[in-house]
Amino acid sequence: MIDLRDLRDDDEDVLFQWRSEPEVDRWMSDAAFPSHEAHAVWFKSLRTDPDMRGWLITRGGEGAGLLTLTGLLSHHRRASWNWFVGTAEARGRGVGRAAQVLGLDRAFCELGLHKVFAEVMADNDAALKAQVATGFRREGYLRGHVLKNGAPRDVVMLGILAPEWSRLRESARRSLTEAKLIAS
Repeated sequence: MIDLRDLRDDDEDVLFQWRSEPEVDRWMSDAAFPSHEAHAVWFKSLRTDPDMRGWLITRGGEGAGLLTLTGLLSHHRRASWNWFVGTAEARGRGVGRAAQVLGLDRAFCELGLHKVFAEVMADNDAALKAQVATGFRREGYLRGHVLKNGAPRDVVMLGILAPEWSRLRESARRSLTEAKLIAS
């Protein structure tokens, strides 16, 4: 089963390890790979800053990835969405899609957001496919929007609104429950 759990102190090192994996880092658009000190500062903020929330994605009780929301204090009731599957054995097994369904429930049902939006590297086909399958809609295409290893990369803007998730939620959860990916 796939689930989301609150972050714990001992997650800091595994997140740094995953972030250092070339297959994870290649899709990160935020910045160059951080030093361990910068990572520690980010991790502390993720756990203490009320403008941010993060959850460890678990598969069978073991860590598999990370899902975050930032910008939670915006009066617009919207937040930026980021996620990744950190373990190679969890990739391509529905973990990202299941984590997104669980995360959208947190965003809309628990946190009361109106919109969740994401920036995804335009050539990250797996992430784009997973997010569209969960209900995100393409909202824009930003050419040369980020520099990755000094080279400009295009980004796709995606978003989902609370009423859209409300319409999709039951069938999304049902299909994942039937596939025994999430608990009912």
